[in-house]
Amino acid sequence: MAAAMQRIEAATLNGGPVPDPPRVAWRKQMRQRVLDAARDLTCEAGWDQVSLSAVAARAEVSRPSVYKEFGNRAGLGRALVVLETRQFLAGVADALYPGVPDSHDCLRVAILYVLQEADNQPLIRAVITAARKGSDSLLPYLTARADPIFDAGQILVQGWLATRYPQQRTESVELASDVIVRMTISHLILPADDKQLTAQRLATAALKLLQ
Repeated sequence: MAAAMQRIEAATLNGGPVPDPPRVAWRKQMRQRVLDAARDLTCEAGWDQVSLSAVAARAEVSRPSVYKEFGNRAGLGRALVVLETRQFLAGVADALYPGVPDSHDCLRVAILYVLQEADNQPLIRAVITAARKGSDSLLPYLTARADPIFDAGQILVQGWLATRYPQQRTESVELASDVIVRMTISHLILPADDKQLTAQRLATAALKLLQ
């Protein structure tokens, strides 16, 4: 124990990262393995066909460990979609910041990124494809107003609009961001033929609320 504390203190003094205790490190690795396994199984067969037993077997961990970490199947599904969507929103943020000078064109590019990249992200594509067929219980995590994913998208767009339209009232910015997020998600589920035109129209409709 003393030797371990000395190594941690040395790492801290030298400006290096402090390693996680073995139990914490194992839990992080286990959690990631479970999420990777759940993601792969969802992409292969759809979330409706994924069981915790199958996930545990694919991740090579015990089923009780999965329950302890995520609570239940719904908890695992939520964690899976939250992780995937955070990575997805990071790409949206890259499109918005610093972005092109013209606000309309910047928003159009960001919306187009969402519409196009959703087809390139295996898990999101699997969820949306299943939803178009009237299935898949992961969809509510992408669309529910009270869910952190929806809120995260709105916060991202609100922040961007506030920097581009600082003279606008908070209520107007919130309304515009709500429209942008809702309309973009609706076009993911029921897409139009031309993504370029869709992005152009959505950006135009949303920004009219700020004129």
